[in-house]
Amino acid sequence: MTDTRIYLSPPDVSDLERKLLLEAFDSNWVAPVGPDLDAFEAQVAELVGVRHAIALSSGTAALHLALVAAGVRRGDTVLVPSFTFAATANAVMYLGARPIFLDSTAASWNVDPGLVADELRSRAARGQLPRAVITVDMYGQCADYGPLLDACDRYGVALIEDAAEALGATYRGRAAGSFGLAGVLSFNGNKIITTGGGGMLVTDDGRVATQTRHLATQAREPFPHYEHRTVGYNYRLSNLLAAVGRGQVQRLDELIAARTQTAEFYRDALGDLPGLTFMPVADYGTPNWWLTCLLVDAEEFGASRDAILEHLGAQNIEARPTWKPMHLQPLFQDCVMRGGEVSADVFRRGLCLPSGSALTDEDRRRVVDAVRDGR
Repeated sequence: MTDTRIYLSPPDVSDLERKLLLEAFDSNWVAPVGPDLDAFEAQVAELVGVRHAIALSSGTAALHLALVAAGVRRGDTVLVPSFTFAATANAVMYLGARPIFLDSTAASWNVDPGLVADELRSRAARGQLPRAVITVDMYGQCADYGPLLDACDRYGVALIEDAAEALGATYRGRAAGSFGLAGVLSFNGNKIITTGGGGMLVTDDGRVATQTRHLATQAREPFPHYEHRTVGYNYRLSNLLAAVGRGQVQRLDELIAARTQTAEFYRDALGDLPGLTFMPVADYGTPNWWLTCLLVDAEEFGASRDAILEHLGAQNIEARPTWKPMHLQPLFQDCVMRGGEVSADVFRRGLCLPSGSALTDEDRRRVVDAVRDGR
C-alpha cells in the first residue's frame, strides 16, 4: 500500500509551537512551574471567559479535582451522561462515588436535560440527591445549558462541564468550559489543540481554583519544610508543554476553521447518499467541529457501519466508531441507567471520520471516495 495513512485527529503543530518550546527549553524552565505555564493559563482563562485556569497533567486529572471541589465523597452519587469517553465516569469512581448514567437526546447527542431534571426531581423527593451532575460537550458541541443549569440550581446540585472535546465552541455566545462550578479541558494529542498531553480546570470560583492548585501540587503547605495535612496529587502540567499550548491557543481560530472546512466538505460530498445522516447541529451554539460524525443506516446505504470501517482501514484511513456508552461497558454494568436507546443507537450506527486540521483536499477526497466505494 503506497497511500500515506490518514489519521482520525492527529496533532497539528507549526513553527510557532517549536519556537516557543525551544525558548522555554533554553530558558531552563524545565519544570512544572514557569512563565510559559502562567502565560498559558492566562490565555485560556481569557479565551473561556473565566477568572481562573489551572493547567494539569490531563483532562482526567481536572475532572477528578473538579469532583473533589464539588464535595464528592465515598458513597455519593453523580449524574453522568452514558454517551461519553470512560474518563468522565472513571473520575467519579476514583472518589468511591457511583455514577448514575443518563441517556442522550437525538437532537444533539448530548445528555437529555429532561432526564436530568426528572432524575433530580425524583431523587430530591427521596432525599437522595446526587452530589454533582457532569455534562459532556460531545464531539465539540455544547450541551443545552439553559435547562441543565436551571435544574441544577433548583436543587442546589453542582454542575461540572466536561468540555474536553469542545474548546472554542459556544453556547448562546458563551464559551464552552465556562458553565457550572468548573469546566474541564483536554489537550490530549487528538484534541482541537494539544500540548502532547495535559488538561485544564477553568472556573470563576476562587475557592475552587485555590483548592485545585493546592491539591495538584501534592497539597504542600506553605512551610520551608515539606508539610502535608491532606492527600495531594502530582497533577501539574510542565512549563515545556505549556509553551506548546501557548502556540496552539494562538492558532485556535485557524484550527477550528480547518475542521469546519472538513465538516462542510464531507456534508457536501456525502450528504446526497441514502442511509447517511450527520450528527445534528443544535441551533443554540456553534461547535468547534472536533470530529465529523455520522450515522449509517445499513439497509438504506447498502453497507453497515462496521463494513465501512473495515473498507476505510483497507484504504489506510483511520476512522472510529462513536463512543460506546458507559452503561454498555462491563466496568459499569451494575450502575443505574436512565433510558439508553438513543446512545445505544448512536454507538451501533455511529462513525467518526478523519477530521484533523491538517487534512488536505486530496485527503478529504480519499475519505469520501472510500466511503462511497464501501457500499
